[in-house]
Amino acid sequence: MASPRQNNIYNVMVWFLFLAGLALVFEGAHGAGGGCGQTEMEILKLIPCLSATKDSTVAPSSNCCNEVKVLGQNPSCLCAVLLSNIAKSAGVKPEIAITIPKRCNLLNRPVGFKCGEFTLP
Repeated sequence: MASPRQNNIYNVMVWFLFLAGLALVFEGAHGAGGGCGQTEMEILKLIPCLSATKDSTVAPSSNCCNEVKVLGQNPSCLCAVLLSNIAKSAGVKPEIAITIPKRCNLLNRPVGFKCGEFTLP
C-alpha cells in the first residue's frame, strides 16, 4: 500500500505528463496554420462556437461570432485554430467550422482565404 507522500508524488508526475502532452497538442495547433502567438488561448475563446462547428444547422451564438470576428482579423490564426488537432479531438468538422464567419454575417471576413484544403466562403 502506497503512503500518502508516494500518492502525492505520483499525482504530481501524472499532472506533469498530462500538461506536457497538452503542450505538444497546442504546439501542433500552432503549426496547423501558423499565425497565432498563443493558439491555446484562441482555442479556448472559441468554446462558444463548439456546437456550430459540428452542425451547419446550428446558428452560431453572438459570443461565438464576436470571437470569430476578432480572430478573423488574422486569417492564418483562425485557420490554425479551426484545423488544429485539439479542435479535431473535440469533434470539430473543419468543413463546417470554416463556414462560421459567413454564418455570423461578418462583413470583413477573409473570403477566399485558403485554410488548409478548404477555402473560407
